[in-house]
Amino acid sequence: MSRIKNAFEHGKAFIGFLTAGDPSLNKTEEFIISMVDAGADLIEIGIPFSDPIAEGEVIQRANVRALSAGTNLTGIFDMVKSVRKKTSVPLVFLTYLNPVFTYGYEHFFKDCNEAGVDGVIIPDIPYEERGELIPFSEKYEVDIISLIAPTSESRIAEIASHAKGFVYCVSSLGVTGVRSEIKTDISSIINAVRSVTDVPAAVGFGISTPQQAFEISGCSDGIIVGSAIVKIVEEHGEASAKPLFEYVRQMKQAMKG
Repeated sequence: MSRIKNAFEHGKAFIGFLTAGDPSLNKTEEFIISMVDAGADLIEIGIPFSDPIAEGEVIQRANVRALSAGTNLTGIFDMVKSVRKKTSVPLVFLTYLNPVFTYGYEHFFKDCNEAGVDGVIIPDIPYEERGELIPFSEKYEVDIISLIAPTSESRIAEIASHAKGFVYCVSSLGVTGVRSEIKTDISSIINAVRSVTDVPAAVGFGISTPQQAFEISGCSDGIIVGSAIVKIVEEHGEASAKPLFEYVRQMKQAMKG
C-alpha cells in the first residue's frame, strides 16, 4: 500500500522536490535525508531528462548538471533503495514519458515497487492517455499522480474523481519557477477537487516564500516546492544539506501559522 497518505495525516504536508544526480546521486541522498529531518513530509525526485517541458530555467539547468554527471535510471533506483533503508517518508518520481517508455513500462513500475517509490508524476502524458500505464501502476502498487492546471476547468471533476495518492494542483500557467505573486484562484480549484474526492490536494509551481507557504497551505492539504530548493542546490552545490535543512524547516514552520 502506498505511503503517500501518511504525508497528510499530521497536518499540512510539505513536499520538497530535488533533481536526482544534482550534483551527484550520493549528495541527492544526503539532501533528501536532510529535508526529511527538517520536516518534509514527502519528497519528489526528478528524473533528469533532456527536454523537461514543464520546467523553468532553474530545474532545466539542474537536469543538465545531473545528466552531465552521468545520472541514469539504474543509478537513481539504487539511490532510492538506499534512501528507503533510512526513512519511511513517501517518495514520488517526477519524470517524463520518454524515459519511462524507453525503460519499459513494466520494468519501470516493477523497479519503482522494489525500490520503494510510492508514486509517479508524468507532466507530459494527457489524462486521457494515462490508461496505457494504469495496468502496470496498479499491478505494482505505484500511484500515478494527477495534475490539475488552472485551465483544466470542466475536466477538474473527471480528473480528480480518478486521482490516486494526491492531486497536484498547478498554481500558475507556464513552467515551474519562483513567482513573486500567485494570482490563480487556488481555493476554487481545491473546492472543485474536494467536491469529488477525499484524496488530498497539494499546490505547486511558484511557491518559494514562507508567506506563500502560509497562504496556500491555508486552503490546500499541502504545498510543493521545487525551484526554490533546486536553486539552493545550484548555489551551494555539495554543501547544500544545511541550507536545505534551514529552508525546509522555515517553510514547514510557516505552514503552521
